[in-house]
Amino acid sequence: MASFKLCISDPSSGKTYQKEVKDAMAGPFVGMNIGENIKGDSFEMSGYELQITGGSDYCGFPMRRGILGQRKKIALYGGVGFKGGEKGIKRRKTVCGHKVHDRISQINLKVTKQGSKKLPELFGVPEAEKKEEAAKEDKKEHKAEEKKEEVKEAKKEHKEEKPHKEHKEEKKE
Repeated sequence: MASFKLCISDPSSGKTYQKEVKDAMAGPFVGMNIGENIKGDSFEMSGYELQITGGSDYCGFPMRRGILGQRKKIALYGGVGFKGGEKGIKRRKTVCGHKVHDRISQINLKVTKQGSKKLPELFGVPEAEKKEEAAKEDKKEHKAEEKKEEVKEAKKEHKEEKPHKEHKEEKKE
């Protein structure tokens, strides 16, 4: 039966969590389309509601909304499957259909309704990583303060240089 790699993104925190579902837990996804909502109860995320935002098949071709069938080659200006180039340039690219089937390997999901437990608790993110993230934020704030001080010093030096130039001009006269 099917197995999928779920990439669950949390818009409130901006983080993404990965989970592998196989057999019985993967069953509810088969036949769903991009944009449809699914309840997290079927794969051990009670209380959560998720929206399918995309995915890719076993060869890495991205799923695209509005495409029927498993795979097609279409001419694209930009969007899913092609970043776009110069204005008016089309490119012929292969994309997957919008329906989830057993040959899809990755499904991208977005949290639309939070459950009782937070996502880091469900996925077992250790507290050590949380402490590291807090330390990184402190470093970023410290670096930002140093940059502000450097900018102030540069402005002071620039102001001090101007009177010197005027003084040299007076000597030439």
